[in-house]
Amino acid sequence: MSKVLVTFFSATGVTQDLADRFARELNADLFEIKPAELYTEADLDWKNENSRSSLEMKDRNSRPEMMSKIEDISEYEVIFIGFPIWWYREPSIIDSFMEAYDFTGKVIVPFATSGSSDMGETTKNLQELAPTAIVKEGKVFKKDVEATFLKMWASSFTL
Repeated sequence: MSKVLVTFFSATGVTQDLADRFARELNADLFEIKPAELYTEADLDWKNENSRSSLEMKDRNSRPEMMSKIEDISEYEVIFIGFPIWWYREPSIIDSFMEAYDFTGKVIVPFATSGSSDMGETTKNLQELAPTAIVKEGKVFKKDVEATFLKMWASSFTL
């Protein structure tokens, strides 16, 4: 079985809960992608076009600084990356994460939380950010997804 890492960014805790469940089901290591400057409620107000999250998502070159990094990502073969869907794609902090490491030959599996959006352009974006990785088609999950389904879906990437 491959050495597996579950990474995640969670703005409100929903994605963190899902990532925790993934890590338990897969017996994987867990790493939280935290921005150096944490988001406030006002920062996350997607209805305000001048909120921090809105401005970051409008600028495709935005790369929020991360609070910490994984010391040795080379030991992992499969890396699950979880996040909420923002504006039909991954949040800019995920772009920062993708550009921070060498993912050559690694299998990258995105998973997301969303009230109504699908993965949008996420898989294409992640592949462009890590061209030497194998980026799989991700999936959006509702927060109450059953653990047996999570394990079944995730296990198909780790055998």
